[in-house]
Order: sequence, then C-alpha cells, then structure tokens
Amino acid sequence: MAYNHPGNQIASMVGLTADAEDEGKQVAMQVAAMNPIALDQDSVPQEVIEREIEIGKDLAIQEGKPEQMAEKIAKGRLNKFFKETTLLNQAFIRDNKKTVSQFLKESNPDLKVTDFKRYSLSI
Repeated sequence: MAYNHPGNQIASMVGLTADAEDEGKQVAMQVAAMNPIALDQDSVPQEVIEREIEIGKDLAIQEGKPEQMAEKIAKGRLNKFFKETTLLNQAFIRDNKKTVSQFLKESNPDLKVTDFKRYSLSI
C-alpha cells in the first residue's frame, strides 16, 4: 500500500501480510507523518540503542543522579524512545489512545506489517 502526502513532498509504502487497503493506507499515512526509524524495537540497530543508552546515562548524571540509577533511568528513556520511533509502538495518529500494533490487531488479528519505506523530497 502506498500513500502520497498532499504537496508530493512525502510518500510512503507499507507491506502487509494480507490485502487490507484501508488499514494499509492508514499505516502508510502514519509512516509519512511520524517517520519511524524501525518496525519494532527488535529492528532498531544495536548502535542506535547503545547511543540512546549513553545519552540517557549522560543526561541522568548531568541531572545529579547516582551512576547506578543512571542505568535504570537510561533504560526507561530507551523505552520511551522505542514508543516514539518504532512504527508498531507509536501512538496511532488517528486514535492516540492506541498503538499502531493495537490498531492492526483490532482491524484483523492476522494482519501484520512486513516492511515500510518513507520518501521525502527536500527543496
């Protein structure tokens, strides 16, 4: 399923396990609007995870937290990072009380996103 944002500056494509035009378009709109970096947290490259943990630890230490606590705080911030940047864990743009994953399960329990791609033209 493909989505082309008005103005033709952003487009996205979503692969699904079943034919679901409406759901596919809505997920493609999500990709265009929210620019996820990965499908889920297991798809996030390890170097990105390590960088985010280091950033989280550094911020906690700068806030005066003990180093032992900084690790736990960094893990909490990493979970927030996953919710904001992974497609299936993002708040669904049409109903932010549920995630994209929950939207798909409610629509069709067997429907899964296999891949996605977002294209952006900068002028």
